[in-house]
Amino acid sequence: MKFNLYIILTILSVFGFNQTTSSQSLFSYENYVSENGDTLRYRQMLTDYAPDVKYPLVIFLHGSGERGDDNEAQLKWGVKNFANPSNMKMNPALVVAPQCPENMRWGNFSDDMKLQEEPTKPMKLLLELIEKTIENMPVDTNRVYITGLSMGGFGTFDAMARRPELFAAAVPVCGGGDPLTASQIAHIPTWIFHGAIDGAVDPSLSLNMLRALTEAGAAPGFTQYPEVGHFSWIGAYSDPMMMNWLFRQRRK
Repeated sequence: MKFNLYIILTILSVFGFNQTTSSQSLFSYENYVSENGDTLRYRQMLTDYAPDVKYPLVIFLHGSGERGDDNEAQLKWGVKNFANPSNMKMNPALVVAPQCPENMRWGNFSDDMKLQEEPTKPMKLLLELIEKTIENMPVDTNRVYITGLSMGGFGTFDAMARRPELFAAAVPVCGGGDPLTASQIAHIPTWIFHGAIDGAVDPSLSLNMLRALTEAGAAPGFTQYPEVGHFSWIGAYSDPMMMNWLFRQRRK
């Protein structure tokens, strides 16, 4: 009986590994090179392809721990939820997951969370990449979504403020933004996630954006998980209600 149980557990373990490997293999390896030679590595997945069909574009921004140049680490958390069979069936999309180089970041905020005038180099390249993707891929320009976790959550708020006309919806997870930009982005449907006992990114940064957006006339979603620390993205990206909500949004 013990031997049989061992075999079953081994099979389940291998099956789980194969599922992870399979979803990761759906993302092609890509590079965006700007006119001046700067490079942004990214992974790209198109979950279906049919002639004359335009697909929503999901931009996924990873956290600080996944920075580098291997074009692999950015798939560690969250983004593979967009590649599971259920979501691909219900919400076929084009998913782009760029990788921020080491010692750089997506968002450019001062210590008191004021958005700086110039974007970081990775953010500049990302915004250029989005335009190139729209130009060259079958993108529904009324359904461009952006989401990110931790450093990527800050990057989500940064990108929204720099290109408020571009995005149809946003899901910043355990991040923060500049409350002074709320009036510029209030028209973008936004669902904010955070852990109540996050020791890495203070939950008050999300609460500040919730308050500012509400005062600006928006009706943002907000989920704060009790007894959850920094890994609030586990709940956020596995939430089918969030996924269904995201893909219903259209640019206003």
